[in-house]
Amino acid sequence: MSNDNKACTLLTAPAVFAVENTYQIMAPVSGEMLFWVEIGDEKYYDHSNGIIRSDTDMHRVSVPMDLLDRAGEYSVCIKRIIDRKPYFPETEEAERFTYKFRPVRSDGPVNIYHLADTHGEFAHSSQTGTFFGDDIDLLILNGDILDDSGEIENFELTFRLCETITHGERPCVFSRGNHDLRGFYAEKLADYTPTQNGKSYYTFRLGKIWGIVLDCGEDKSDSHGEYGGAVCCSQFRREETQFLKAVAEKGDYLDSAIEYRLVVVHNPFTYTNEPPFDIEQDLFAEWTEILREKIKPDCIISGHLHDTLVSEIGGKLDSKGQPCPVTVGSKPVYDEGGNLSDFIGCAITLDGGKISVSFTDSKHNVLSTQVLNKQGG
Repeated sequence: MSNDNKACTLLTAPAVFAVENTYQIMAPVSGEMLFWVEIGDEKYYDHSNGIIRSDTDMHRVSVPMDLLDRAGEYSVCIKRIIDRKPYFPETEEAERFTYKFRPVRSDGPVNIYHLADTHGEFAHSSQTGTFFGDDIDLLILNGDILDDSGEIENFELTFRLCETITHGERPCVFSRGNHDLRGFYAEKLADYTPTQNGKSYYTFRLGKIWGIVLDCGEDKSDSHGEYGGAVCCSQFRREETQFLKAVAEKGDYLDSAIEYRLVVVHNPFTYTNEPPFDIEQDLFAEWTEILREKIKPDCIISGHLHDTLVSEIGGKLDSKGQPCPVTVGSKPVYDEGGNLSDFIGCAITLDGGKISVSFTDSKHNVLSTQVLNKQGG
């Protein structure tokens, strides 16, 4: 395997995704290269059972969260492949890209920006996401960032947004949306997004925040003609239910250092929509009960409805007994000609046991603000 060295490059700055107690440092690339991350004297390789990967357009390295948090800096290192011969393969000299890193703050306010439903659009949504500037602590990308997975190039948008908003210097949380399941490359999505052992649902811990990412899959029954028999989300959701039960039983969210418990999920499943979107009501009611009775989150953060609203307990989205307020924070705005003219996202600040939710546009205007009291036990 020989390589055109001029074509080998990082396409964006790396994104630092929080999954469980690790960061998955991921970057899309053009060309064949060896890839690893250095934190202090430690090296962490993107490898397949001891073989450093080079024949890929997406690299992923998992590093211990506490190590990077303490170091405050990491380097992505690459060696471009000249010829990967069976004996004495040839590479260029290593090239290093160093990034400062600031973990979610343990003291003082925590600033989170939330985007969902960008549906392949970059210009307005990326500008909206820069609301906090360098004062951002965490970026949440909450599904339907792509319009579909019909082209492999579509996956790059997630990383362009992370680069523009975090510059590779802040943690990110990623959640899959229903549109991400559509298209020829949807089955490869797990190779291009953070996962826990290949699963798109997982917990994360960032400073005083404990969170869980849930994935509702598609928003209509598997038999719907739109999917052509290419999905089995009902089975997927049943498997995820067992995961949620295990998380509730394990009780990591009870750590005394945790001040806020968040649920990140694209589709606000506490709400029963109109047919054909009224699927899995018993299962989603079970999810809601587990959250309400066991985990007791402070806020559910969602998109999917292309709206900006907060549903308090007993509110608009409470069809199943909400465990806490549900915030829907993504709204594409269209002009009279049907062209996207703006994008509204959600700025969330955690401070002093309160959750401040503001909806902001691409000019960083604050359109409305609501303060929520912490719910968790």
